[in-house]
Amino acid sequence: MRVLITGGAGFIGSHLAEAVLERGDSVILVDDLSTGSLDNIRHLRGNPKLEFIRESVRNDTIMTPLVDRCDMIYHLAAAVGVQLIVQRPVHTIETNIHGSEVILNLANKFGRKIFVASTSEVYGKSTNVPFKEDDDTVFGSTRFSRWSYACSKMVDEFLALAYFEQFDLPAIVCRFFNTIGPRQTGQYGMVVPRFVRWALTGEPIEIYGTGRQSRCFCNVADVVGALISLSDCNDAIGEVINIGTTESVTIEALADKIVEMTGSKSQKRSMTYEEAYGRSFDDMLIRQPDLSKVKSLIGYEPKFTLEQTLQQVIDFERLRFSADGRS
Repeated sequence: MRVLITGGAGFIGSHLAEAVLERGDSVILVDDLSTGSLDNIRHLRGNPKLEFIRESVRNDTIMTPLVDRCDMIYHLAAAVGVQLIVQRPVHTIETNIHGSEVILNLANKFGRKIFVASTSEVYGKSTNVPFKEDDDTVFGSTRFSRWSYACSKMVDEFLALAYFEQFDLPAIVCRFFNTIGPRQTGQYGMVVPRFVRWALTGEPIEIYGTGRQSRCFCNVADVVGALISLSDCNDAIGEVINIGTTESVTIEALADKIVEMTGSKSQKRSMTYEEAYGRSFDDMLIRQPDLSKVKSLIGYEPKFTLEQTLQQVIDFERLRFSADGRS
């Protein structure tokens, strides 16, 4: 099988590429490296079944022959990370919506099965937890640019489902809940790699807001395994599916756990959202998925606990620091 992964040099995309190659499939990775990195796929570049193309998914001239050559598409390319979304809202909206327009149109033109990556952010400020796929969504004011990401991904979902309903495009939408693991960068606001790096260097761990916000952090290997299993599940076509874990932790407790696991002397430092982002920020207090659908479709059960996953991230960051000549 020939697989196209957009955003293939990103955190999730690079792990998915590994797994697909291990199955013996050929892989085309497309990434403009705006948030992805060649370091994420450097260990894969010698594989003769891998092809990497540095390009934006919005370039339909380039994407047309690539989609024609593939059998299946994983559309992961997106503007991600709270910091990036707050700082570059135009880039977020244009990248997410127009990129998906191009890929879905081409997938439909050539009749290719497509996975569209979405996010738990689409549940907005809903307090009806755990979140079910058909629940109502509650967004904040348009004056808060952070909701531009959630809205753009919701438009992606609408578009994918519209192609399915109108043209029978075999499309599947997967909502990821706080995926973490080795190779994730904290540059764009991802909390776990930032906390781990601060702990390893003894710097203060900055907690934005009250720290009582709770999240369910899922190992990237569990997410990738679910994606691959869903690719063989015909009942998943035309569905929106949560992927994550139900093990919940507050942000402050997460910081405490990372400090303990690293043996760090880092102190916690509370910051308001205005201090962190330079403007007001509308946050979600709790984010927890209902996993009934993905379990019924593929028997999904997360294999990794939060502590196991954090240890993987800590080990990875320690190796990275060692390679950089840092203690």
